Amino acid sequence: MKPVLHSVSYAGFWGQVCLSLEDFIPHAAQLGYGGVMLTAKRPHLSVLDYDSERIQALKELLDSHGMTVACIAGYSDPGAGHSVTSGPFAPLGEAQLYLIQAWAQFARTLGAPVIRLMTGAASPDEPYSRQWTRSVRFIRAACDIAADFGVTVGVQNHDDIAGHYLSFVDFIDEVDRPNCKACFDVWSVALQDADPVEAVRHVGARTVHTTIADYVKRPRFRYHDPSFGNVYERVLDDVRAVPPGEGFIDHGAFFDALREGGFQGTVGFEMCSPLRGGGSLENLDRYARRFLEFIRPWIG
Repeated sequence: MKPVLHSVSYAGFWGQVCLSLEDFIPHAAQLGYGGVMLTAKRPHLSVLDYDSERIQALKELLDSHGMTVACIAGYSDPGAGHSVTSGPFAPLGEAQLYLIQAWAQFARTLGAPVIRLMTGAASPDEPYSRQWTRSVRFIRAACDIAADFGVTVGVQNHDDIAGHYLSFVDFIDEVDRPNCKACFDVWSVALQDADPVEAVRHVGARTVHTTIADYVKRPRFRYHDPSFGNVYERVLDDVRAVPPGEGFIDHGAFFDALREGGFQGTVGFEMCSPLRGGGSLENLDRYARRFLEFIRPWIG
C-alpha cells in the first residue's frame, strides 16, 4: 500500500486553510508523502485554469519533488440536468463527459492511473431503477472515454446510487468495462453500520484505490417546548473528523482484509469535513502526519 494525500484537505471547502496546488505539492512532500490525489475542480485542478502549458509545469513540479499522482478526483452526477416533469433538459451529462475527457488528458500527462467518479444523488421523484440505469450508462460512457487515454475509472461508494457495498459490486459489474474499478472507502461502510471485512471480501480485487478518514459520532437533539411532549427529539448524529485511529472506524480490520485480498493500490488520506481542532494549517498538518504514522504497519 502507498499512502497519498488528497489535495481536497487543503482546498478550503470546510473552512480550512486553502493552498494552491503549486503550494500544496511541495507541502505534501515536506510532510513525508510520496504521492497525491488531486481535486479536479477549483481551487485546484480545474479545466478552466489549467491549460496544457500549466499542466506541464505541474508535472515538472511533481517530478522535482519526487511526487506521483495516484488519482484525479473527479466529481460527477449522472442525474444532473434531468427533470421529472420535462425529462432531459440541459445537456449536463454530456458536459460532464466532455469534462471527463479533459481529466483523462490531465491524467495521461501527469501519469495518474485513475480518475475517481461518483454515481450521483438519488431523487425521490423518479424511480430508483431508472436513475440506476442512467448512472450505469454514464459511467460506461466515461470508461470508454478514459480507455482512449489508458486511464481507469474508479467508482467511489460515496453517493445514494449503489451506496451499499452489495449494490456497489452489482453496479460495477453491470457497467461491464475492463477499466471500471472500485475506489472503495471504509468510512462509507462504517457509517452504514456494515462489516468492513465482509465488504472488502465482497468487493474483492475490483479495488484500485481507497480514501481514508476517521470520525466520531456525537448525539444530537432538537429542543421542544415541554407542553408539546418530549423536550428533546433525537435527530441525526453530528459526525466530525478526527485524527486516524481516534474515531470509531476499524481501519485495522479494513487494511488487513485489503492486504489479504492482494491489494497493492494507493491509500489516500483526506480531510473533507469539519475537523476536531479546526482548520488551521497546524491542525491539518497534524492530521496528515498522524496518518503516515497510523498506516506504517501496512506499508511495504
